[in-house]
Amino acid sequence: MARSPPLRSQSRQTRCHFGSTDSLRIKFGSSLLFNDSATQSVSFFDPDGMQLELIETAAADPAYASTKADVPIECAICGFHSATLSETGYQRTVALLTETMRFHLVGQEQNRFRYAQNGDGPGKIVDVVCAPGSVEGRVAVGTVHHIAWRTVNDNQQREWLAELNGLGYNLSPVMDRIYFHSIYYREPGGILFEIATDPPGFTIDEPQESLGNTLKLPPWLEPYRGRIEAALPSIDRRTSGVS
Repeated sequence: MARSPPLRSQSRQTRCHFGSTDSLRIKFGSSLLFNDSATQSVSFFDPDGMQLELIETAAADPAYASTKADVPIECAICGFHSATLSETGYQRTVALLTETMRFHLVGQEQNRFRYAQNGDGPGKIVDVVCAPGSVEGRVAVGTVHHIAWRTVNDNQQREWLAELNGLGYNLSPVMDRIYFHSIYYREPGGILFEIATDPPGFTIDEPQESLGNTLKLPPWLEPYRGRIEAALPSIDRRTSGVS
């Protein structure tokens, strides 16, 4: 079977089963060195206890930064930089990344190994941390659920489904998520991976200029809209950076 083209990391949701860190990219001064490129990061926990990082990188594109928030454009968040997988043992996970998913090693700092594909710019990076004493995560507030990888269309997704099935992974059937189609499987360390298609896309039911203005629900959740909206916190679009 022909090899599928490389996957790309998915900005839609980077989530995993063990301890993980979602990293957002920003652009300002630099200091720390990793893989011969200057980077600086700020690590913090959100109100639910999820660890996040703001990472300075010269590859941050201000064209993707929000102009709505009260943050100078040179300091604005420009998208997802990378995701971190925390593993009790990492060899088989690394084999999956490098031998099947077409990643390659681009750097190492102590027990952190950085992998990338098609260059090492934002959205193409995953870090694997070897942490033998780490505690397995649970699906709850403050945890990350899965890592999503994007693929260009349904045909390419079917190639990934066949290839991963042939390697013995237990994959879900293709699931219709309205805005994209998904398959799921657990990598050797137990982290849940998703491969999601780019189409149909988020403009399937509203124009691009209206994205983010209203809560969109799949048909099977529409009967519960009132209960769902009542449980959600309010968002002030003037300060949230929603555009």
